[in-house]
Amino acid sequence: MKIKSIYSVAWDAPEARGFFGKVPVEPKTKPRRPSWIESGPVANPVTRYPRYSAYRPLWTPTWGDFIVVAEAEDGTKGFAFANHGKPVAAMVDEYFGLRLAGENAMAIEKCYDMMVRMCAPFGATGIASYAVSGIDLALWDLKGKLLDRPVYELLGGPSKDELFCYSTGGDTDWYMELGFKATKLPCPFAMADGLDGLKKNVELVAKTREMVGDGVELMLDCWMAFDTEYAVRLAEELRPYKLKWMEECLRSEDFDAHAQLRQRAPWQTLATGEHWFTTYPFQHAASRHIVDILQPDIQWVGGLTPIVKICAIAEATSMTVIPHGGGNTPYGQHACYALPVIPWTECFVPTPPGVPPSEAPRLPGMAMPKNGRMIPSDAPGFGIDMDVGKLPRFFR
Repeated sequence: MKIKSIYSVAWDAPEARGFFGKVPVEPKTKPRRPSWIESGPVANPVTRYPRYSAYRPLWTPTWGDFIVVAEAEDGTKGFAFANHGKPVAAMVDEYFGLRLAGENAMAIEKCYDMMVRMCAPFGATGIASYAVSGIDLALWDLKGKLLDRPVYELLGGPSKDELFCYSTGGDTDWYMELGFKATKLPCPFAMADGLDGLKKNVELVAKTREMVGDGVELMLDCWMAFDTEYAVRLAEELRPYKLKWMEECLRSEDFDAHAQLRQRAPWQTLATGEHWFTTYPFQHAASRHIVDILQPDIQWVGGLTPIVKICAIAEATSMTVIPHGGGNTPYGQHACYALPVIPWTECFVPTPPGVPPSEAPRLPGMAMPKNGRMIPSDAPGFGIDMDVGKLPRFFR
């Protein structure tokens, strides 16, 4: 079966107001208080500039999401959601899609390799990687539908009975009520906030540890906001609170800084990788053990195909993979369910305290965590129950 065409379609979704995606516009249940994502601060690379330091969405991209469709000769359609709108959709429609038409729909490894090599004139990272991801995931969805199997079975079947999910966000009391046994805090302050900010970061972690007790794992997400010196100082101050890991402390492209941090803070488990693209940064990090946990994002790194390769790299170097936002998409759920080197699944909780997560907008057919556990859909492909044939082309 050959690929007939690959193209992008528009998706009318609720307006993105948050850090991780869509939040409910009018939930049925009245929240007890506003969600943490409604206001700042959250440490980030632009914290040093007061104009944008108070709230991350003041400067992050607003291109929105769309859908990549991969259609086979018999009319079967696989599809996947993709990020960053016009720039990425243009690469799908005007570059990669045209060149993959006519290829074997089952030859996903070949298609992925072709796309990465076709990026040579402009680089396979950044915006290009988002386009490659959307197409790769759409092809996996198509393959599952053609074979009438869920994607996790195409990867060898479940490697665990269910997914262990950890929560991400600043409403920790709500996440404990929902039954999560591990949670990750957004770090609020960075270097520009000085000693007072450092103290407040420590106070937040200390308060949270007291709230959750020693029976809940606790992590800290620093989102590329630090330099090596600040990360070491904060890690030293946080030693009494037994963080499972500190995440993405440094700018993703600064590999020398990552090596320095690993050397200067040997006691602290370090995790990163959501802003690494293709397999090469992960191989570099693993071969030098500059981090402990690799965190590729399946919608950014190039799709499911490189995730499988990154997991092989991790297994060969006795490392762990915990994909960024793995529980918030059906793509990440299937990868986490099938690949043994992935022990946990991240779930950003999209609703404010008191509003059940089931009331948040979500993809039809996608699994949701319950009591910190989850099992992905067993429907063909990634199990998203949508008719993309009714959606208009992105470029009309």
